[in-house]
Amino acid sequence: MSTQTATGTATGQAAAGERSSLLKLYLIRGILAVAWALAFASVQGDHDDVAAGAVTLLVVYPVIDAASSFIDHRATPRGSERRVIAFNGVLSTVAAIALGIAGAEGLEPALHVFGAWALVSGVAQVIVGVRRRGPELGKQWPTLISGALSFLVGITYNIQAAGNNPSLDVLSVYATGGGVWFILQALLLGWKSRQLRTRTA
Repeated sequence: MSTQTATGTATGQAAAGERSSLLKLYLIRGILAVAWALAFASVQGDHDDVAAGAVTLLVVYPVIDAASSFIDHRATPRGSERRVIAFNGVLSTVAAIALGIAGAEGLEPALHVFGAWALVSGVAQVIVGVRRRGPELGKQWPTLISGALSFLVGITYNIQAAGNNPSLDVLSVYATGGGVWFILQALLLGWKSRQLRTRTA
């Protein structure tokens, strides 16, 4: 086996390993997001303030994201996206603490903090998606779309929080949408893996 062939094989195996890790991570992350949305809708309901159970869930959601970023960072062996993933993990940890404080203060502060976090984490998600645009990882379209929508929704939430009728009901929609995009990305990675296996069979 030539050095070039060995290098190509090693690169292919590394890409396959990263693809498999991301598939599992995205699938679990997506399922957790949808489950969170259902739980949050049931505890928050139509409250004009922030229900006690909702405050706990507000903290839990960015904690899930922080844990996912930690796992993603460990599974990413190379690439400048590792720094962005690490930043997003720290950001989500700070957001969890801030949401715990803001949720106790009231609906408007909680929506402001969640919106700010959604905005910045959306930008980070787009950056990671762009840097993973290679064919081995399925072009990352669901990740890019999800990140862009998170950025736009973050702006919207801050506008709503400053308005006359802010509501946390929108957070369940946000989490559901994010979960669906994560699941779609996992399915895309699974399809890409099967496609590559067929080519090499």
